[in-house]
Amino acid sequence: MSDQGSYVEPSYERDTRYITTRITADGRDGYPVEPGRYRLVVARACPWANRAIIVRRLLGLEDVLSMGICGPTHDQRSWTFDLDPGGVDPVLGIPRIQDAYFKREPGYPRGVTVPALVDIPTGAVVTNDFAQMTLDLSTEWREHHRPGAPDLYPEAWRGEIDEMAQANYTEVNNGVYRCGFAGTQESYDAAYERLWRRLDWLENHLATRRYLVGDHITEADVRLFTTLVRFDPVYHGHFKCNRVKLIEMPHLWGYARDLFQTPGFGDTVDFTHIKAHYYVVHRDINPTGVVPGGPDLATWATEHGRADLGGSPFGDGTPPGPRVRSFPGSTTLRWPYSARSPYAAEFPCAAG
Repeated sequence: MSDQGSYVEPSYERDTRYITTRITADGRDGYPVEPGRYRLVVARACPWANRAIIVRRLLGLEDVLSMGICGPTHDQRSWTFDLDPGGVDPVLGIPRIQDAYFKREPGYPRGVTVPALVDIPTGAVVTNDFAQMTLDLSTEWREHHRPGAPDLYPEAWRGEIDEMAQANYTEVNNGVYRCGFAGTQESYDAAYERLWRRLDWLENHLATRRYLVGDHITEADVRLFTTLVRFDPVYHGHFKCNRVKLIEMPHLWGYARDLFQTPGFGDTVDFTHIKAHYYVVHRDINPTGVVPGGPDLATWATEHGRADLGGSPFGDGTPPGPRVRSFPGSTTLRWPYSARSPYAAEFPCAAG
Protein backbone atom coordinates (compact mmCIF):
# COMPACT_ATOMS: atom_id res chain seq x y z
CA MET A 1 0.00 0.00 0.00
CA SER A 2 2.86 2.39 0.75
CA ASP A 3 4.07 2.18 -2.87
CA GLN A 4 0.68 3.42 -4.07
CA GLY A 5 0.44 6.22 -1.54
CA SER A 6 -2.46 7.08 0.75
CA TYR A 7 -5.54 9.12 -0.09
CA VAL A 8 -7.91 9.04 2.86
CA GLU A 9 -7.87 12.16 5.07
CA PRO A 10 -9.96 13.10 8.11
CA SER A 11 -11.67 15.71 5.90
CA TYR A 12 -10.48 15.69 2.30
CA GLU A 13 -9.32 18.94 0.75
CA ARG A 14 -7.96 18.99 -2.81
CA ASP A 15 -4.59 20.67 -3.33
CA THR A 16 -5.37 23.34 -5.94
CA ARG A 17 -1.89 24.90 -6.13
CA TYR A 18 -1.40 24.42 -9.86
CA ILE A 19 1.16 25.85 -12.28
CA THR A 20 -0.89 28.69 -13.73
CA THR A 21 1.36 29.71 -16.63
CA ARG A 22 -0.75 29.97 -19.78
CA ILE A 23 -0.17 29.22 -23.46
CA THR A 24 -1.77 32.12 -25.28
CA ALA A 25 -2.07 33.54 -28.77
CA ASP A 26 0.06 36.57 -27.80
CA GLY A 27 2.54 34.54 -25.72
CA ARG A 28 2.30 36.97 -22.79
CA ASP A 29 3.52 34.31 -20.31
CA GLY A 30 6.41 33.38 -22.58
CA TYR A 31 4.61 30.48 -24.25
CA PRO A 32 2.87 31.44 -27.51
CA VAL A 33 0.49 29.07 -29.26
CA GLU A 34 2.56 27.17 -31.83
CA PRO A 35 1.55 24.02 -33.72
CA GLY A 36 3.74 21.10 -32.76
CA ARG A 37 5.51 22.81 -29.88
CA TYR A 38 3.53 21.38 -26.96
CA ARG A 39 2.50 17.91 -25.82
CA LEU A 40 -0.67 17.25 -23.87
CA VAL A 41 0.02 14.53 -21.31
CA VAL A 42 -3.05 12.69 -20.06
CA ALA A 43 -4.30 9.48 -18.53
CA ARG A 44 -7.57 8.07 -19.79
CA ALA A 45 -8.42 7.03 -16.24
CA CYS A 46 -8.41 10.60 -14.92
CA PRO A 47 -11.60 12.69 -15.16
CA TRP A 48 -9.69 15.98 -15.22
CA ALA A 49 -7.51 14.73 -18.08
CA ASN A 50 -10.54 13.29 -19.87
CA ARG A 51 -11.88 16.84 -20.17
CA ALA A 52 -8.81 17.93 -22.11
CA ILE A 53 -8.96 14.84 -24.35
CA ILE A 54 -12.59 15.61 -25.24
CA VAL A 55 -12.00 19.31 -25.92
CA ARG A 56 -8.91 18.61 -28.05
CA ARG A 57 -10.94 16.15 -30.14
CA LEU A 58 -14.05 18.32 -30.46
CA LEU A 59 -11.97 21.29 -31.62
CA GLY A 60 -9.86 19.21 -34.02
CA LEU A 61 -6.51 20.07 -32.48
CA GLU A 62 -4.97 16.62 -32.92
CA ASP A 63 -2.62 17.72 -35.72
CA VAL A 64 -1.26 20.74 -33.84
CA LEU A 65 -1.17 19.40 -30.26
CA SER A 66 0.23 15.91 -29.78
CA MET A 67 -0.87 13.74 -26.88
CA GLY A 68 1.06 11.42 -24.58
CA ILE A 69 -0.93 8.82 -22.66
CA CYS A 70 0.06 7.52 -19.24
CA GLY A 71 -1.09 4.14 -17.99
CA PRO A 72 -4.01 3.78 -15.59
CA THR A 73 -2.02 2.98 -12.45
CA HIS A 74 0.84 4.75 -10.71
CA ASP A 75 2.77 4.81 -7.48
CA GLN A 76 3.16 7.73 -5.11
CA ARG A 77 5.86 9.29 -7.31
CA SER A 78 3.79 9.95 -10.44
CA TRP A 79 2.02 8.73 -13.55
CA THR A 80 4.19 6.64 -15.89
CA PHE A 81 4.32 6.04 -19.64
CA ASP A 82 4.07 2.27 -19.24
CA LEU A 83 1.85 1.93 -22.33
CA ASP A 84 4.69 3.03 -24.63
CA PRO A 85 7.51 0.78 -25.88
CA GLY A 86 10.19 0.63 -23.22
CA GLY A 87 7.97 2.61 -20.85
CA VAL A 88 9.20 5.91 -22.32
CA ASP A 89 7.13 8.63 -23.98
CA PRO A 90 8.27 8.65 -27.63
CA VAL A 91 8.26 12.44 -27.92
CA LEU A 92 9.44 13.62 -24.51
CA GLY A 93 11.81 10.68 -23.93
CA ILE A 94 10.87 10.31 -20.26
CA PRO A 95 9.37 7.41 -18.26
CA ARG A 96 7.39 9.58 -15.83
CA ILE A 97 5.53 12.86 -16.15
CA GLN A 98 7.29 13.77 -12.89
CA ASP A 99 10.46 14.25 -14.95
CA ALA A 100 8.82 17.08 -16.89
CA TYR A 101 7.76 18.72 -13.62
CA PHE A 102 11.33 18.52 -12.35
CA LYS A 103 12.50 20.17 -15.56
CA ARG A 104 10.21 23.07 -14.69
CA GLU A 105 11.17 23.13 -11.00
CA PRO A 106 13.78 20.76 -9.55
CA GLY A 107 12.24 18.78 -6.69
CA TYR A 108 8.75 20.09 -7.57
CA PRO A 109 6.97 19.86 -4.19
CA ARG A 110 3.29 19.78 -5.14
CA GLY A 111 1.02 17.25 -6.80
CA VAL A 112 2.31 15.72 -10.05
CA THR A 113 -0.94 15.69 -11.96
CA VAL A 114 -2.47 15.16 -15.38
CA PRO A 115 -3.45 16.78 -17.64
CA ALA A 116 -0.24 18.69 -18.16
CA LEU A 117 0.96 20.69 -21.15
CA VAL A 118 4.68 20.21 -21.75
CA ASP A 119 6.99 22.42 -23.82
CA ILE A 120 8.67 19.88 -26.10
CA PRO A 121 11.89 21.87 -26.78
CA THR A 122 12.71 22.22 -23.08
CA GLY A 123 10.88 19.15 -21.78
CA ALA A 124 9.36 21.25 -18.98
CA VAL A 125 5.73 21.42 -17.87
CA VAL A 126 4.11 24.71 -18.84
CA THR A 127 0.86 24.25 -16.93
CA ASN A 128 -1.25 21.68 -15.11
CA ASP A 129 -4.11 24.11 -14.43
CA PHE A 130 -6.76 21.82 -15.90
CA ALA A 131 -9.66 24.25 -15.62
CA GLN A 132 -7.96 27.10 -17.48
CA MET A 133 -6.31 24.69 -19.92
CA THR A 134 -9.52 23.68 -21.70
CA LEU A 135 -10.81 27.25 -21.80
CA ASP A 136 -7.56 28.29 -23.49
CA LEU A 137 -7.88 25.50 -26.03
CA SER A 138 -11.26 26.99 -26.94
CA THR A 139 -10.17 30.62 -27.04
CA GLU A 140 -6.41 31.04 -27.45
CA TRP A 141 -6.02 28.17 -29.95
CA ARG A 142 -8.97 29.26 -32.10
CA GLU A 143 -6.83 29.89 -35.19
CA HIS A 144 -6.04 26.18 -35.30
CA HIS A 145 -9.54 24.77 -34.73
CA ARG A 146 -10.91 22.48 -37.42
CA PRO A 147 -13.56 23.85 -39.80
CA GLY A 148 -16.92 23.40 -38.10
CA ALA A 149 -15.50 23.16 -34.59
CA PRO A 150 -18.15 23.96 -31.98
CA ASP A 151 -17.94 27.04 -29.79
CA LEU A 152 -17.63 25.44 -26.37
CA TYR A 153 -17.27 28.77 -24.56
CA PRO A 154 -19.48 31.32 -26.36
CA GLU A 155 -19.09 34.85 -25.05
CA ALA A 156 -22.81 35.37 -24.53
CA TRP A 157 -23.03 32.36 -22.20
CA ARG A 158 -19.73 32.59 -20.36
CA GLY A 159 -21.15 33.94 -17.12
CA GLU A 160 -23.71 31.13 -16.93
CA ILE A 161 -21.16 28.50 -18.00
CA ASP A 162 -18.70 29.66 -15.32
CA GLU A 163 -21.36 29.65 -12.63
CA MET A 164 -22.62 26.20 -13.61
CA ALA A 165 -19.12 24.76 -13.88
CA GLN A 166 -18.05 26.14 -10.50
CA ALA A 167 -21.09 24.78 -8.68
CA ASN A 168 -20.68 21.38 -10.33
CA TYR A 169 -16.96 21.35 -9.52
CA THR A 170 -17.35 22.00 -5.81
CA GLU A 171 -20.39 19.77 -5.28
CA VAL A 172 -20.06 16.97 -7.88
CA ASN A 173 -16.67 16.75 -9.66
CA ASN A 174 -14.80 17.21 -6.38
CA GLY A 175 -17.75 16.13 -4.26
CA VAL A 176 -17.33 12.46 -5.13
CA TYR A 177 -13.71 12.66 -3.94
CA ARG A 178 -14.78 14.26 -0.66
CA CYS A 179 -17.01 11.24 -0.12
CA GLY A 180 -14.46 8.67 -1.22
CA PHE A 181 -11.49 10.06 0.68
CA ALA A 182 -13.37 11.01 3.85
CA GLY A 183 -11.63 9.59 6.90
CA THR A 184 -14.39 10.24 9.42
CA GLN A 185 -18.11 9.55 9.47
CA GLU A 186 -18.83 13.21 10.08
CA SER A 187 -16.90 14.44 7.03
CA TYR A 188 -18.37 11.68 4.85
CA ASP A 189 -21.93 12.48 5.89
CA ALA A 190 -21.46 16.16 5.11
CA ALA A 191 -19.88 15.39 1.72
CA TYR A 192 -22.59 12.86 0.85
CA GLU A 193 -25.36 15.35 1.62
CA ARG A 194 -23.74 18.07 -0.50
CA LEU A 195 -23.19 15.72 -3.44
CA TRP A 196 -26.75 14.48 -3.59
CA ARG A 197 -28.26 17.90 -3.07
CA ARG A 198 -26.52 19.03 -6.27
CA LEU A 199 -27.25 15.84 -8.20
CA ASP A 200 -30.94 16.23 -7.36
CA TRP A 201 -30.78 19.83 -8.59
CA LEU A 202 -29.15 18.70 -11.85
CA GLU A 203 -31.72 15.95 -12.31
CA ASN A 204 -34.46 18.56 -12.11
CA HIS A 205 -32.56 21.08 -14.27
CA LEU A 206 -32.10 18.55 -17.08
CA ALA A 207 -35.73 17.43 -17.09
CA THR A 208 -36.70 20.17 -19.55
CA ARG A 209 -33.45 21.07 -21.31
CA ARG A 210 -31.01 18.97 -23.30
CA TYR A 211 -27.79 20.68 -22.17
CA LEU A 212 -26.68 22.50 -19.04
CA VAL A 213 -26.38 25.94 -20.66
CA GLY A 214 -27.88 27.08 -23.96
CA ASP A 215 -28.94 24.80 -26.79
CA HIS A 216 -25.70 23.02 -27.63
CA ILE A 217 -22.73 21.40 -25.89
CA THR A 218 -20.49 23.76 -23.93
CA GLU A 219 -17.54 23.52 -21.57
CA ALA A 220 -20.03 22.98 -18.73
CA ASP A 221 -21.25 19.72 -20.28
CA VAL A 222 -17.72 18.45 -20.86
CA ARG A 223 -16.85 19.02 -17.21
CA LEU A 224 -19.91 17.25 -15.83
CA PHE A 225 -19.76 14.33 -18.26
CA THR A 226 -16.38 13.05 -17.10
CA THR A 227 -17.74 12.59 -13.58
CA LEU A 228 -21.03 11.05 -14.69
CA VAL A 229 -19.37 8.48 -16.94
CA ARG A 230 -17.33 7.26 -13.93
CA PHE A 231 -20.23 7.29 -11.49
CA ASP A 232 -21.61 3.77 -11.67
CA PRO A 233 -18.29 2.01 -12.48
CA VAL A 234 -16.40 3.71 -9.63
CA TYR A 235 -17.97 6.43 -7.53
CA HIS A 236 -21.18 4.63 -6.54
CA GLY A 237 -19.39 1.75 -4.82
CA HIS A 238 -15.71 2.58 -4.42
CA PHE A 239 -16.37 6.14 -3.21
CA LYS A 240 -19.58 5.25 -1.30
CA CYS A 241 -21.74 7.67 -3.34
CA ASN A 242 -24.42 5.02 -3.21
CA ARG A 243 -27.83 6.55 -2.61
CA VAL A 244 -28.80 5.46 -6.12
CA LYS A 245 -26.95 4.66 -9.33
CA LEU A 246 -26.78 7.04 -12.26
CA ILE A 247 -28.97 4.65 -14.26
CA GLU A 248 -31.71 5.23 -11.65
CA MET A 249 -31.82 9.00 -12.30
CA PRO A 250 -33.72 9.19 -15.60
CA HIS A 251 -32.78 12.71 -16.71
CA LEU A 252 -29.10 12.58 -15.71
CA TRP A 253 -28.80 9.08 -17.17
CA GLY A 254 -30.41 10.16 -20.44
CA TYR A 255 -28.19 13.24 -20.55
CA ALA A 256 -25.05 11.17 -19.91
CA ARG A 257 -25.97 8.69 -22.67
CA ASP A 258 -26.75 11.53 -25.07
CA LEU A 259 -23.25 12.92 -24.56
CA PHE A 260 -21.60 9.48 -24.58
CA GLN A 261 -23.15 8.74 -27.97
CA THR A 262 -21.98 12.09 -29.35
CA PRO A 263 -18.70 12.00 -31.33
CA GLY A 264 -15.87 13.25 -29.14
CA PHE A 265 -17.25 11.98 -25.83
CA GLY A 266 -17.73 8.22 -25.57
CA ASP A 267 -14.90 7.61 -28.00
CA THR A 268 -12.48 9.12 -25.47
CA VAL A 269 -13.61 6.88 -22.59
CA ASP A 270 -11.75 3.74 -21.54
CA PHE A 271 -13.60 1.95 -18.77
CA THR A 272 -10.81 -0.59 -18.29
CA HIS A 273 -8.36 2.21 -17.48
CA ILE A 274 -10.91 3.97 -15.28
CA LYS A 275 -11.64 0.95 -13.09
CA ALA A 276 -8.02 -0.16 -12.91
CA HIS A 277 -6.92 3.25 -11.70
CA TYR A 278 -9.35 3.70 -8.85
CA TYR A 279 -9.55 0.13 -7.59
CA VAL A 280 -5.84 -0.66 -7.90
CA VAL A 281 -4.26 2.66 -6.87
CA HIS A 282 -6.49 3.50 -3.90
CA ARG A 283 -5.33 0.61 -1.72
CA ASP A 284 -6.26 2.38 1.49
CA ILE A 285 -9.88 2.19 0.24
CA ASN A 286 -9.66 -1.14 -1.63
CA PRO A 287 -6.83 -3.10 0.04
CA THR A 288 -7.13 -6.19 -2.17
CA GLY A 289 -6.78 -4.28 -5.42
CA VAL A 290 -9.53 -6.46 -6.91
CA VAL A 291 -11.26 -4.75 -9.85
CA PRO A 292 -15.01 -5.47 -10.18
CA GLY A 293 -16.36 -6.95 -13.38
CA GLY A 294 -19.39 -4.69 -13.81
CA PRO A 295 -21.34 -2.71 -14.61
CA ASP A 296 -22.78 -3.75 -17.99
CA LEU A 297 -21.45 -1.24 -20.53
CA ALA A 298 -24.02 -2.07 -23.22
CA THR A 299 -26.52 0.23 -21.50
CA TRP A 300 -24.52 3.24 -22.69
CA ALA A 301 -25.63 2.47 -26.25
CA THR A 302 -29.37 2.49 -25.53
CA GLU A 303 -31.78 5.12 -26.85
CA HIS A 304 -32.00 8.24 -24.67
CA GLY A 305 -34.75 10.33 -26.30
CA ARG A 306 -33.03 13.60 -25.41
CA ALA A 307 -33.32 15.03 -28.94
CA ASP A 308 -37.01 15.67 -28.18
CA LEU A 309 -35.90 18.50 -25.89
CA GLY A 310 -34.48 20.44 -28.86
CA GLY A 311 -31.05 21.85 -29.49
CA SER A 312 -28.24 20.11 -31.32
CA PRO A 313 -24.85 18.87 -30.07
CA PHE A 314 -22.64 21.21 -32.10
CA GLY A 315 -24.86 24.23 -32.73
CA ASP A 316 -23.85 25.66 -36.10
CA GLY A 317 -20.78 23.42 -36.16
CA THR A 318 -20.17 19.82 -37.18
CA PRO A 319 -19.05 16.65 -35.39
CA PRO A 320 -15.42 15.56 -35.41
CA GLY A 321 -14.60 12.73 -37.77
CA PRO A 322 -15.07 9.13 -36.62
CA ARG A 323 -12.41 7.30 -34.71
CA VAL A 324 -11.74 3.74 -35.75
CA ARG A 325 -8.65 2.93 -33.68
CA SER A 326 -9.42 1.06 -30.49
CA PHE A 327 -7.59 1.88 -27.28
CA PRO A 328 -5.09 -0.67 -25.94
CA GLY A 329 -6.94 -3.51 -24.25
CA SER A 330 -10.32 -2.51 -25.60
CA THR A 331 -12.95 -4.06 -27.82
CA THR A 332 -14.53 -2.19 -30.70
CA LEU A 333 -18.31 -2.09 -30.79
CA ARG A 334 -20.44 -0.71 -33.59
CA TRP A 335 -23.68 1.18 -33.08
CA PRO A 336 -25.22 4.49 -34.13
CA TYR A 337 -24.27 7.37 -31.87
CA SER A 338 -28.01 7.86 -31.51
CA ALA A 339 -31.00 6.11 -32.99
CA ARG A 340 -32.03 9.51 -34.37
CA SER A 341 -28.57 10.66 -35.34
CA PRO A 342 -27.07 10.78 -38.82
CA TYR A 343 -23.72 9.72 -37.38
CA ALA A 344 -22.42 6.17 -37.16
CA ALA A 345 -18.90 5.02 -36.44
CA GLU A 346 -16.60 2.29 -35.25
CA PHE A 347 -16.90 3.08 -31.57
CA PRO A 348 -14.03 2.13 -29.24
CA CYS A 349 -15.37 1.17 -25.84
CA ALA A 350 -13.09 -0.55 -23.37
CA ALA A 351 -14.10 -3.98 -22.25
CA GLY A 352 -15.36 -4.12 -18.69
